Amino acid sequence: MTARKGAFPLEGFVFLYLLAYLPNVIVTKLVTSIPHPGLGRPLTGLETLPASLIISMVLTYGFIWLSGWHRDANKIALGPVQVPFPTRYTFLSGIGTAMVLFTVPLSFTIPDVSIPFIQLLMRGDILVIAPIVDLMFGRRVRWWSWTALVMVLFALVIALSDRGGLKLPPIAILTVVLYTIGYFLRLYVMTKISKSGDPASVRRYFVEEKVIALPMSVVILGAISASGIGGQSGELAWGFIRVWGDPVLADLFWIGATLTVISVLAIIILLDPRENAYCVPLERAASLVAGIGGSVLLAWFWGLRMPRDAELIGAGVLVGAIVLLSLAPRFAARREALSESA
Repeated sequence: MTARKGAFPLEGFVFLYLLAYLPNVIVTKLVTSIPHPGLGRPLTGLETLPASLIISMVLTYGFIWLSGWHRDANKIALGPVQVPFPTRYTFLSGIGTAMVLFTVPLSFTIPDVSIPFIQLLMRGDILVIAPIVDLMFGRRVRWWSWTALVMVLFALVIALSDRGGLKLPPIAILTVVLYTIGYFLRLYVMTKISKSGDPASVRRYFVEEKVIALPMSVVILGAISASGIGGQSGELAWGFIRVWGDPVLADLFWIGATLTVISVLAIIILLDPRENAYCVPLERAASLVAGIGGSVLLAWFWGLRMPRDAELIGAGVLVGAIVLLSLAPRFAARREALSESA
């Protein structure tokens, strides 16, 4: 099933997604790279994430209510009030989304691990998963999707070879593992119940998933921080309590706001009825391009480290994958139309 004729093109949503992601990357990295006046050092991910996720949760719930998307969701009665509540499948997806919600911004803040490298690693895992999920459900995976997958994996190999292997700290390894598991759960549920092209299905899925995912992401983050993984357990009190009276809250509000916009656009892209091996590379590659672009801007204007040549080459390969995924289906559709009219 293809997109409806006359509808806003999927690539348009991908472009808006990239525009929202770029400032999110820049502000997140700046907050965790420039020394905080009161602490004398940059904030860590576990100090910035609680507030930004809580802000995103409040803004997302506000969007769900003001947009009317809540009307399409499954509901339960709490006394006289009907409130959105997930089905067993969207509950499972909510767990996966909770893992994704905090691991993505956390990946921008890990010391001595560049944004382009961790993004290439995380995106490479998901692009392997996407066609596997398609095949599990008997969905056709077209040649351009396979080609784009190979291109992205090639970009990942370039970055890994340049770096000399993974060599990641424990918090980075945990971030990649939870992100990959979370995305698999999301893609599995999306493909099973919501990749139909029905706009109401998109709205229903978004609401039911976020009702679980947003509060759970905050809880998971607190559990990881309290566990002491990476030696960061002492940051929990600052990230959850002291931050609310600190001037940095204005920056964290911006991070949470852009994260909300990103989550809405991502669900529209991923729930497009075309195969996961088409939609996922578009969404993931766009986020990686935003990460690379943000890193370059951070180097130019704020003096942070410029991405390595291999990381820039990898980003260029991903741009090529986006172009392929955008143009190949159109050429194929045109050929089919000409064949039918002949």
